[in-house]
Formats: sequence, structure tokens, C-alpha cells
Amino acid sequence: MVLDFYNLREQPFGATPDSRYLFTSESHREALASLLYGIEAGRGFMSLIAKPGMGKTTLLFNCLEQLRNKGRTVFLFQTIVTPLDFLRALLADLGVGDLQGDFFQLQAKLNEILLDQARRDECLIIVIDESQNLDEVVLELVRMLSNFETPRKKLMQIVLAGQPQLAQKLASPRLIQLRQRISIVAHLKPFTQDETDRYIEHRLKTAGCTAALFTAAALRMIWEHSEGIPRNINNLCFNAMSIGCALKRKTIDVDILREVISDLDLEPLTELAPAEPARDPVRITSKPPARQSSSSRWALRLAAASVLLLLSGGSRSGQLNGSVQAKTIPPKTEQAKLIAPAPSAPVPSVAVASPNFPKPATSPPTVRDASAPHAPMVARSSIRVLPGQTLYQICSHAFPVCGGKELYQIRRMNPWLKDPNHIEFGREILIPSPPQLTQLAEHSREKPITESAR
Repeated sequence: MVLDFYNLREQPFGATPDSRYLFTSESHREALASLLYGIEAGRGFMSLIAKPGMGKTTLLFNCLEQLRNKGRTVFLFQTIVTPLDFLRALLADLGVGDLQGDFFQLQAKLNEILLDQARRDECLIIVIDESQNLDEVVLELVRMLSNFETPRKKLMQIVLAGQPQLAQKLASPRLIQLRQRISIVAHLKPFTQDETDRYIEHRLKTAGCTAALFTAAALRMIWEHSEGIPRNINNLCFNAMSIGCALKRKTIDVDILREVISDLDLEPLTELAPAEPARDPVRITSKPPARQSSSSRWALRLAAASVLLLLSGGSRSGQLNGSVQAKTIPPKTEQAKLIAPAPSAPVPSVAVASPNFPKPATSPPTVRDASAPHAPMVARSSIRVLPGQTLYQICSHAFPVCGGKELYQIRRMNPWLKDPNHIEFGREILIPSPPQLTQLAEHSREKPITESAR
């Protein structure tokens, strides 16, 4: 409907990185020229750094499109956790079907591809988008890949693209060797007002629009509220055209932009969210909390007393969870006495669901191996080991917090596990369920797992 109303062939302010809509501002032209020059000159390592929404991905696609005749290109953008994952993702993009094998076997497959490229006088161009999300061990692997070279040239050209956090990582002393190899650092700047106007005009013309759609005042308002960031400009223009179409307005003015800005403003919505409780119990506020009214304080006390009586009623109510029994707890507050039944009337027994905690003992009982003969039945589940997973990674996926007691129990259930950092792919690992882990937490503290298990 919007496209027909404004006589457009397609949506000019889409959310995909279509290189046809790339607008080269001054900083975009400099960044693109720097990357193309560095790759053709065989510099080995380059980087592109910009804030979110500045059009990094669109520029990278345009760069790769211009280099398709120079060699094979690879574009990696998904989150990569381990060096083994990186090699598999790289080989998969290169068309390798068999991704089985350990790290050295996959590295040998990559070496064969690079040598074949060198015989044909072609290079491999690798672009890694969102590089700020890579762990330092993966970045170190990327550095080691640059060692694939001949006496005359590098066998691969690598572009690290990401947000300003990438610059912080590269500046770390731990990555000094990688930083020294990056010979070109390109960056993108926000648009000026004139560049914003030409950016909007360029996208409208690419989509088939021939008339002036936005007034001068509306264009200025778009620049001010978008901060010159292309993604913000796209969002404002897309919503303005939608409202303009609904109102049958061929020209978009400041009134429509004000409505769009109001619709996109998230600040009022944050007031509807419940306030987060204070996490620091010792924080001293400048203003004391308001005192509750007398009636509300008494209502809370009576409610608490009612719950106390409900949980403390009568004599024994039978066994709970096999060993724990409900006992009568006499009310200890004056408010509880106000609503307690008459002394002659017996208080009904109430069975209360209780966690199945172990009984206290003078000394911790021996924890028996679940695989031993006549071992007690314990709740457990199993996880199949993925390629390259360590015991600590398995534990972190299985439990919200992975500590010494969790690692201890997994090792106890899997006596065959010798090296926690090298586990056979596809092997089944038994893990304790959270209730069993809670019961045996105290016993595991006396036998901590060494740091190598992590």
C-alpha cells in the first residue's frame, strides 16, 4: 500500500544490507578505499570499526562484491565461541563437506585449500563481522592464520569488522601481536546534515521515487533525532512514510515526524516497568522510606500470623517426603494470639510440602559412586558431548552457576573421565539433577576439583 501510494518499486528504507543502497559519505568512501587498497596490496590484516547502525555490513558486502574476481571470499558473522568452531565455520563457508576431526586435522584441510589457491594465483579474503564478540582465544587463532604465507605474499587477507568494543580488545596488551599485524584501521563517522539529506534522496531514487517526499524542515528534524546514524534514519523515514500513507499525505512534514518520534520514544514505556529492587542492602539513601499507615501495618501482621498458624498446626501430620514430619509450633507473637482458636478446640493438622533436605549429621556421610554395585537410586540426566567441549563448558550449560561442587559431582558420576579438557566427541556424560546437587553440596566441599578441571 505504501509503495503504491508513493509510486515506489520497492521499500527504500529496508532493514537488509543491500549494497545497491550504499551511500558513500566522505568517511564511507575513505573506509571502502582503504579496505580495497589493503586487500589488493596484500597487507594481511585490516579492521573496520564503527558504532552500531553505521552501515558496516552494507559497506563490507560492497567491498566483497568488487573483489569477487580477485579470489575466494568468506563472510563470517555468527557468534563463534571456540577456535574449533571458527575453523569449522570457515571450512563450511569454503564448501568443505566433511567437518569431522580435531583441530589439527581441520587446520590441515584449510592449508590444502590455501595452497590450491596459491597455485592459481588467487587469495582468500575473509571478512569477520561483529568481531567484538570473539573471545581472545579465537582472535589469537585468527592471528595464527596469518602465518599461512609464501615468501612472496600472504595466502589470506583478513578484515576484522566490529563496534568500538573491538578497538578496546585490540588495544589490550594480551593481543599486542595481533594489533601489530593490523596495518589499516578504517572507521565510519555519523552523517552531517547535508549527507543525511543526500542519503535519503539517494535511497528514494534507487527505489523509483522521482518527487521530493520530505520537506526541508522534516529533513532537518530527521538528522537531529537520528544523530546521523543510517539505521536511525531508516527507521524514522519508514515510519513517517507509513503514517503519511495512512493520512493520505503525499508530502511528509514536521507534524508527521513529531508523531513518529513520539511513537518511537521508549522513555514513557520505561515508567510502566516495575522498579528493580535494590541489590545493595547497605546502601544509605538520602530520603528515608515512607512509613506505612497503622492499618496497613496491622493487616500485614495479621496476615503473617495467619500463615504462621497454618504452617504450625496440630500434632504430627505423618511423614513428609519420607522422613520430615510437620510439628506444632506455638505462636510467638501477640498478633498471632489475637486470631488463635480457643484453647479447647484442637488446631487442625496441616501437611506442609517441604524440600527433601538431608537430615543433619555429626559427620558427613560417605557419597557412594552411582555406578557402584547396590548404589542408591539417584536422580540424574545425561548430556552428549559436542566437538571440543570441556567439562567446565558442559557444567556451565547444565547449571546456572558452575562451581566446585557441580564439577565434583559430575566427576563422581563419571569415573572414566580422566582429562576434563579433552573429552571424546559423542560420549555420554551423566550429570546430577538440581535436587541431588543440593543435597550433596556439603559433601563436595571437602573434595575440591583442581583448577585444571575448568
